[in-house]
Amino acid sequence: MHNDDLPHEVIRAIQQALDAHVGNFDGDPFDAPSFDAPFSPVPVLNDLFPNEESLAHLDFVNTRLTETQQQLQKEVDALQDELRRSQDPEKMQLIQEMISDLLGQMSRIREKATESEAVVRNITRDIQVLDTAKKNLILSMTTLKRLQMLVNALTQLEDLVKEKKYGEVAETLAAVKQISATFKSYTGIPRISQVWKRIQEIQGDLRSLIDADFDAFILQDTSKAVKPPQIADACLAADVLGPDFRAHLIDRYVALELKEYRRIFRSTDEAGQLDNLSRRFAWFRRMLQTHEIEQGRVFPVEWKVGWCLLAKFVDITRDDLTMLLAKAGSSLTVKGLLENLQITIEFENSMVKKWATSFQVMLAATTGAHAIPPKQISAAFEPHMSIFVDAQDKVLADMLAPHRKSKGRPPPPRPSLDVSNGAEEETESLVLPSSTDLFYFYAQSLEQCAKLSTGQALLDLCTLHKKWLRIYAEDVLISSLKRSSSQPQSRRSVDTRYDVRELKHACKLINTADYCLSTASELEDKMREKINEEFKERVNFQAEREMFVSVISAAIVIQLRELETACDAAFATMARTTWTATNQVSGQSAYAGDLVSAAEQVIETVKPLVEQKKYLRNLFDKACSLILAKFTNAIVKSRPLKEIGAEQLLIDLQQVKSYLARMPGEALTTSSYTRGLTKSTTRLEALLKVIVTPVDPAEGFILNYTLLIGDASFSNFQKILDLKGTPKAQQNALLDDFLTITSTKTDLDSTSFLSSVDMDPPGPGQLGGSLVSPGGSRISLPSAINGEGVFATMISPTSTSTLVGGTGPSNSSQGGSGADPPNRGGERREVFSDLRRFVSFGLRKDSTASS
Repeated sequence: MHNDDLPHEVIRAIQQALDAHVGNFDGDPFDAPSFDAPFSPVPVLNDLFPNEESLAHLDFVNTRLTETQQQLQKEVDALQDELRRSQDPEKMQLIQEMISDLLGQMSRIREKATESEAVVRNITRDIQVLDTAKKNLILSMTTLKRLQMLVNALTQLEDLVKEKKYGEVAETLAAVKQISATFKSYTGIPRISQVWKRIQEIQGDLRSLIDADFDAFILQDTSKAVKPPQIADACLAADVLGPDFRAHLIDRYVALELKEYRRIFRSTDEAGQLDNLSRRFAWFRRMLQTHEIEQGRVFPVEWKVGWCLLAKFVDITRDDLTMLLAKAGSSLTVKGLLENLQITIEFENSMVKKWATSFQVMLAATTGAHAIPPKQISAAFEPHMSIFVDAQDKVLADMLAPHRKSKGRPPPPRPSLDVSNGAEEETESLVLPSSTDLFYFYAQSLEQCAKLSTGQALLDLCTLHKKWLRIYAEDVLISSLKRSSSQPQSRRSVDTRYDVRELKHACKLINTADYCLSTASELEDKMREKINEEFKERVNFQAEREMFVSVISAAIVIQLRELETACDAAFATMARTTWTATNQVSGQSAYAGDLVSAAEQVIETVKPLVEQKKYLRNLFDKACSLILAKFTNAIVKSRPLKEIGAEQLLIDLQQVKSYLARMPGEALTTSSYTRGLTKSTTRLEALLKVIVTPVDPAEGFILNYTLLIGDASFSNFQKILDLKGTPKAQQNALLDDFLTITSTKTDLDSTSFLSSVDMDPPGPGQLGGSLVSPGGSRISLPSAINGEGVFATMISPTSTSTLVGGTGPSNSSQGGSGADPPNRGGERREVFSDLRRFVSFGLRKDSTASS
């Protein structure tokens, strides 16, 4: 029978029975039941025959298994016989009759139990009635006793109220209210209702008496002399009467105390004007002192009457100041506003110091739990703090006006040939003094505003600071670079002298922008620390910090422009050299020494003037890229090169590479810089080595090209032929052989670093690429520098696409051939990658056949 044919309870019972016998398992795998997985004989056979020698006992094992089978069969037969006997119909009928008798006995027992319960209930019925009567009698006696106590206490309370013994009245009234609370559910009874009504009448009479005595005490009525101890006891009685009456007494006292203040300092009188604000606070201090010495002693400490006087005084004064400030309007001066605000804040601080409690907590303690706590007196000045912010705006405008007019320009430039005159050199600061003045003023204004207000006014000041940081970056720092970016156009092409002062000015701008960058972050943290919680998220100087990063990037571009100007003469000499006339290699060329000397002068001028080394590393990356890019362009311009010329250029390249390797210095040389330099120079060397290789035999020349360059680009191979100055007739044959050989080499790429080599390079001051900011993020420098900069789009050697050895598409190539499309992984390389190559190849074939 399958498990699914049995009830779930039966299967579970069988499983429990089998599990109970698991402890008796003697190691026989057939005795270990398992419903989870089918039986596998392989482990059993492995146990019986663990090795080849055990096969000799096969007969013995077979005999034992046969005996085991016979024993199991006997057990199965015995169990089947027992099952047949258990299923005897007569026995089953006997069991059913026994079950019926048992059910009958249970029914009879239930009936007898019901009868017994009824008998017991009849016996105890009278006892239950007597018990209920006892409970009601006890409750009635207790209630009558409490009523008697209440009536006696009420009579006693009436006498005490008439005699104005407030101390005893407080105790008795508390007892009366406690006892009367138990009769609240009995107010429908006439007698109880009369007592309840009388209690309310006595409390009303008591309130009237306490009111009259309080007025007499506060007003010091001689006809009704009230002693302070009596008022102190009356306060205890007022506490028993409830919080509403206590609040009524406090409000009455506060109103009478401040009645004179309202009369003296009316906003329409001279004493109530803004000029006399300090008199208001002086009056309140005198009044508070009198209160603490005289009347204030009668009030319990927990009433906090002094805080209530302060809260009401704040409310009246704030309303008066709000009206006076609104009335003043445009006539309100910054000096008057700040003086009055300072006086107000000093008063509030004195109250905080007096009670050692926050001012807002004192005001909130005098209002209800759900009421909005009143504002401080200084809150009346908040809507008018824009006058203070506008004054700061004017001060900042006057402070930066001279720098904005001069646009931060350095003194008139002089050539680098004059820098040897040390008598004219002056020690200057590494940053512009205007930046330190600006942030010093920021710190002062922030500190001053935080003392006066940490709300909307401080947020407005933050907005003002951000505005002038942007103006400083644009009109003082970047503006000076905009002017300098137009100067190279006024220079003559034969003027190879770089501007030392321009270099120094660029270094100072880098230091200044870095100082502003870090200080702006500190300013943001300080502002967030002081401003109210609801404005913290709105304090953000990220956009201003990015502007200073742009200034740094733009200043580095200026340094690179001066480096290019210094090196232009050497590159011009290199480009004008007729390499075809060179018969032998004669060591290093003169232009290479001039190039290294010019670059070294510029770099050594910059190194000690830039504080942060990360900007120097950025400059070195771009300077290396610039020099190698211009070296490549000079090679292209000086074509044809021939083999001897290419060998000479290889030697010159080694001298330039040696200088670039040591240019940053040991402390500033990074692994990324070294990798970028090695990668770029290795590609240039490969280019020159291919040119050095003779074209005869053609197969050897082409194989050397595929080995060194590593591509099958038709246009790139044609660039090599153009650089070598190979005649057109010979080029056609070489190009045909190139297509034939490369078509069988499927492992070659379709592009290489030659794809980015421009066979018609730009002239001086027009190098292309992209500049990476020192912070690692790309900055749109054309928006930071006016005009088309010389290095507006140059990249560093560590970039993914370089002018020397880049893998991106070239701008243009001689003969109108463009770069081949990149060979994507998994795609088949085509011999003719475009229609133009196919047509060109076909035309050359036709011309060869006709000849």
